[in-house]
Amino acid sequence: MAPVQAMDGGTLKVGSKRFTESYILGEIVRQSAAPHVKVEHRQGLGNTAIVLAALQAGSIDLYAEYTGTIASEVLKHDQPVTLAQMRRELATLDLGVAVPLGFNNTYALAMRGDDTGIASLADLAAHPALKLGLSHEFIGRVDGWPGLAARYGLPQRPRGLDHGIAYEALAHKQVDVIDIYSTDAKIRQYGLRVLADTQQYFPRYDAMLLYRLDMPGRFPAAWQALQGLQGRISERAMIAMNAAVEIDGKSFAVVAKEWLSFGGGKPADAGARAGLVDKIIGDDLWTLTRQHLTLVLLSVALACLIGVPLGVLAAFSAPLRQTVLALVGVLQTVPSLALLAILIPVLGMIGMVPALVALFVYALLPIVRNTCTGILQIPPGLRMAALALGLSRRDRLLHVDLPLALPVILAGVKTAAVMSVGTATIAAFIGAGGYGERITIGLALNDNDMLLAGAIPAAVLALLTQAIFELVERWALHREGKLRA
Repeated sequence: MAPVQAMDGGTLKVGSKRFTESYILGEIVRQSAAPHVKVEHRQGLGNTAIVLAALQAGSIDLYAEYTGTIASEVLKHDQPVTLAQMRRELATLDLGVAVPLGFNNTYALAMRGDDTGIASLADLAAHPALKLGLSHEFIGRVDGWPGLAARYGLPQRPRGLDHGIAYEALAHKQVDVIDIYSTDAKIRQYGLRVLADTQQYFPRYDAMLLYRLDMPGRFPAAWQALQGLQGRISERAMIAMNAAVEIDGKSFAVVAKEWLSFGGGKPADAGARAGLVDKIIGDDLWTLTRQHLTLVLLSVALACLIGVPLGVLAAFSAPLRQTVLALVGVLQTVPSLALLAILIPVLGMIGMVPALVALFVYALLPIVRNTCTGILQIPPGLRMAALALGLSRRDRLLHVDLPLALPVILAGVKTAAVMSVGTATIAAFIGAGGYGERITIGLALNDNDMLLAGAIPAAVLALLTQAIFELVERWALHREGKLRA
């Protein structure tokens, strides 16, 4: 009989969103399938829209989702739907839902435990001055703030707040109310009061696997193994796993492995929490550095390949100049995450390619603008001398205009490269890796050390990039001086 691995060809791609529980569930799925097939976990892909787009594009094969979210965000219902109806409608999208994991993780609003006089969501209506800090996704969801405010007649205007830092903001009294997940480990840690949903606004959010319909046929042994997760994760076990990551400092992979090994029993001791230095020089440092450098070098090289000719065109064609500069200027204003979300369905993938396209777009402006400016600053007398020597327009461009404009062009390339080092951290939101991977995990866990473990290498790389370009600019200035002489 052929081995199990021969039955499941290719790589099974598991996705997860950018919050603790999703990371853990992604790891549980990955490790459950790993004995039967090669598996890749594309973690921390962002909000529902990005992960769903990745699923529909085939960039991932499945991820853990919640029935309430599927009904409202995927199928766009404003009322709960039955599982049978959900499956029928998902089938039209070539998607399926199966393997209920065993727990319900619903939305709720919470306040500090010492705030008295408010026990339910209905009570909020009488306190319009309360400061609400809600996650951006919750503010925009059909089953989130808009519907909740309408149902209970709430007058507050919430501010957007990343879920990873919401608990700290609440504890420091920067906000009075936050949205939570009912399996959050920090509810008990921070002694919060969960406000009663007396009108039962929030539907059930039972955790299940949302998958591409062709996935079970492509990975039959892995799919059979995943059936073993059905009903095994209790709400209590999920809270304990979230706590093991957020409070005890364990990694997502370790927590998932312990749960699978111990069957939900008592996991091993967490050991000492890794410090900042350990996180900076962690085992993934070289991999993340390679990914980050690849993103920066390729995007800036592509921007030079396109941007320098565009800058030359703008310099020599006055009618086109404002159009070209305006176009690259407008592209620069598109928010990075919005651009990534647009590129995923357009390109039909996540990962390196859409990240490179986004970084290329942001690198264009300084290169185009500086190329145009550098050529326009060349003294007319030098051009006249080139014409007097009989140089063609092509030769004049290659041997006079571009060499003399080189210092200004290099300054634009330097700006683009340094900017790209920082902007490349967004690539982690669509599974392209880089230092942003640490930053997204740090945001999800409110782990300042992990945030710094991503930010510090990025800052060092930016400084090194600037230093290298400073040396190249000095050489270019020295060469320009010789040409002018």
